[in-house]
Amino acid sequence: MRTDLVSEPGDATRPNEDFADVGLPASGQGGCVILLDGVTPPAGETGCLHSVPWFTARLGGALTELTVSGRDLTPADILSSAIERTAQTHADTCDLSHPRTPQATVVIVRWSAETVEYLVLSDSALLLRSPAGEVTAVLDDRLARLPRSALATDALVDANLRNKEGGFFTAAADPSVAARAVTGTVPRGEVTELAALTDGATRWTETFHQGDWTGLFDVLAKDGARSLVDRVRHLETADERERAFLGRSKTHDDATVVYVEL
Repeated sequence: MRTDLVSEPGDATRPNEDFADVGLPASGQGGCVILLDGVTPPAGETGCLHSVPWFTARLGGALTELTVSGRDLTPADILSSAIERTAQTHADTCDLSHPRTPQATVVIVRWSAETVEYLVLSDSALLLRSPAGEVTAVLDDRLARLPRSALATDALVDANLRNKEGGFFTAAADPSVAARAVTGTVPRGEVTELAALTDGATRWTETFHQGDWTGLFDVLAKDGARSLVDRVRHLETADERERAFLGRSKTHDDATVVYVEL
């Protein structure tokens, strides 16, 4: 197995809100990838004393431990338990019912000699490559399918869409959200490589349209995760003024990539 992991903050003066980890069970059989993209809240109250990096570090740590050790748990079980464990650490000090309580997107991948199991929640991406070179993108596209008018203000999003039916879901403080994730299992022999990416890295495809998912995977496999992030940064800087592609989005976002050759 070969791994390549790069995580870079969008702003060097602010903490990186992403989390990534690669785990190998003590038995030496299989492994896992955990990827989180912390949701940056708008200015104002969140109901929580803690930062987004505080939250992603604890949720990510719990996910890694449970994914490596809990072979009898499904990825959805793991996410549910990790959310509950993390919520318990600050339920006495924070209002976890607040719509802007710390939260994150999630990718979980776990493989053994027989299977590759996965879970994707919200707008981070998982790419799986077959022995024939075909790339399958596993996406939770509920946020992307919402009309732009529904996302016009933070107040509208919080009132009508965030962690609500007909909207989109993130990992916050409610364990039941795990049942909303995109999950699946494929035979191990059908996957030779995989990649997990936060949306700061998928901009190469989704925002700047430099190539499809296969093209993005080719960049990772041939030139490495660092090269993909560098290309995204170059595109962001080139569009900073005109904003033909970026629009109202932040110029630079936290970007994290985990590539694994099984």
